[in-house]
Amino acid sequence: MSEENRRLAIRWFEEVWNTRREAIIDEVMSPDSLGHMEGAEIVGPLGFKSARTALLTAFPDFRVVVEATAADGESVVVRWKATGTHRGAGFGIQPTDRQVEFRGMTWFQIRAGRVVEGLDSWNLGALVEYLRTPL
Repeated sequence: MSEENRRLAIRWFEEVWNTRREAIIDEVMSPDSLGHMEGAEIVGPLGFKSARTALLTAFPDFRVVVEATAADGESVVVRWKATGTHRGAGFGIQPTDRQVEFRGMTWFQIRAGRVVEGLDSWNLGALVEYLRTPL
């Protein structure tokens, strides 16, 4: 089970974020899933899609590289690196055309092949501060 869940977590990053396959969200996310994101708690695929759209609007070239994973039963932790260029309005900041790179971790709880809970940990505050600071 751990290996299947690890593969699903990697697939999440590749398909949801990198290839922008929104249908995967409904396929692998439980309807009553809970997401603990930086600054927000979201419920279900619709809530996640809204948060995802906001990030992709701000960073239309957003990409994630999975750097490492650890899996134990229903739990999978993914360490990742994200890159993008701030070309869209987002986070209350007009586009800066700045390239960003940041790292974070996501802890998934996966049951019966579906994500039931996720916790993201990355420094959103530092990203917003960087984008607001004049060059």
